[in-house]
Amino acid sequence: MSIDYFAHETAVIAKGCTIGRGTKIWHFSHMMPGCIVGENCNIGQNVVVSTGVVLGNNVKVQNNVSIYEGVTCDDDVFLGPSMVFTNVINPRSAINRKDQFLKTHVGKGATIGANATIVCGHNIGKYAFIGAGAVVTKEIPDYALVVGNPAKQTGWMSEFGHRLTFDENNTAICKESKMLYKICNSQVINTGESL
Repeated sequence: MSIDYFAHETAVIAKGCTIGRGTKIWHFSHMMPGCIVGENCNIGQNVVVSTGVVLGNNVKVQNNVSIYEGVTCDDDVFLGPSMVFTNVINPRSAINRKDQFLKTHVGKGATIGANATIVCGHNIGKYAFIGAGAVVTKEIPDYALVVGNPAKQTGWMSEFGHRLTFDENNTAICKESKMLYKICNSQVINTGESL
């Protein structure tokens, strides 16, 4: 069987994990049994991808990130350096709570900044942008920009990662892609139109 991904010689690739074509796994990273890593992903140095984790295609995981059981990430997700996922609300060393793991889903194209913490059981919407150091303690809507501890929404972001400024008609244009966005029922949508 041929291997169509790259793994640095110090990486540990357990039997029973699935790794997609074109993925790169760097120094001292550990892919645990039963994890699924999509195509063209980049797994930085000192990363752990636990059993049951699913990463979509083109996911970028920066150095020193542990992705625990219960986490799934859609395509094009960016996980910044040393960001943290949790999987138990009230961990204690002496009490086994593996049957209480809570799931966290990160939507397509979302960015989680360096040193951010995602408290388990809270999903991140597609193209959401979690600022560096933020502590997420609730659901994050699609395209939302959140910062702080606890994280609070301060705006909206385009799919290209630019802050959106909405006019009196609740429309905004991404300055890079020129795509048109609208606020409908307190949610942002990409209209599919460009100017």
